[in-house]
Amino acid sequence: MTTRLRTAHTADLTPAELHAARALLDAAFAGHFDDHDWEHGLGGIHALVHDDAGLAAHGSVVMRRMRHRGRWLRVGYVEAVGVRPDARRSGHGGRVMGALERVVDRAYDLGALSASEDGARLYGTRGWQVWPGRISALSPDGPVHLRDEEGDLHVWPALAGPLDPAHELLFDWRDGDVL
Repeated sequence: MTTRLRTAHTADLTPAELHAARALLDAAFAGHFDDHDWEHGLGGIHALVHDDAGLAAHGSVVMRRMRHRGRWLRVGYVEAVGVRPDARRSGHGGRVMGALERVVDRAYDLGALSASEDGARLYGTRGWQVWPGRISALSPDGPVHLRDEEGDLHVWPALAGPLDPAHELLFDWRDGDVL
């Protein structure tokens, strides 16, 4: 079976490619991927793996802002990573992550993502680290502690210097799941 990896900005994907990516994610998450989740994955760089049967895997990285130790950082936030159910355990998720990690390394101060239990295994083997500290977001009404998200957030080694878990990560706000 031949596979092909493509990276492209959202603006460079055709409506058919976007439709295929959304359909793949709906299947990969068994109906637990909503419109907010889809919106969170748009506006950045997508990594798409195609095999002989079509789109096999997808992921994207978008820019978010995060404050740590009084400094606002540019975060490459990984979103919408999924593999077609019949194509799992074929290395496609790793290929997607390799492409996205390259983008994070070259364009952002650090990377971050919120992981499911299944995804956490993949991310951990690739060097993503669970954030052990406090997580908050700057809502329209001020900072909100995201206690339920703690333990699910993974960070990619920071180019901006080491992160200190004694100081919280404060993310920008967005509709739907904040992280």
